[in-house]
Amino acid sequence: MSKEKEIQISDFPESYQMYLKRIYQVSRKKRGGWATNKEVAESLEVEPPSISEMLHKLKKRNLINWTPRKAIRLTKKGKQVANQLIEIEALLNVFFGKVLKIDDKPLVEKISCEIEHHITRDVKEAFKNFLSSYLT
Repeated sequence: MSKEKEIQISDFPESYQMYLKRIYQVSRKKRGGWATNKEVAESLEVEPPSISEMLHKLKKRNLINWTPRKAIRLTKKGKQVANQLIEIEALLNVFFGKVLKIDDKPLVEKISCEIEHHITRDVKEAFKNFLSSYLT
């Protein structure tokens, strides 16, 4: 019985991670989970043609379902990466806001977003355990 390889966000460049997270965030608001190039580009504050190269790379790595000039949808693998990033960012937000008591929400969000790409699964689990014991 073969076990499916566990997805590690560190297996993907930070630029891939940023796109996957943003595609996920945009598509969550849409019926069926599809996002357009334009919506993703606006969310990332880039021009729509500039994302095409990245979408080709994400598709090649089986992270999205996409055909040029059509909508984008994350694959199961792409969703796993995006969900890990979102979970890590939430843990970091709690850590900086509640443990370190940093009241500057934009700063906390910025720092959390920058750090989330470098947190391994083991570190994420350690953060969860720490926060569970610290906040109870």
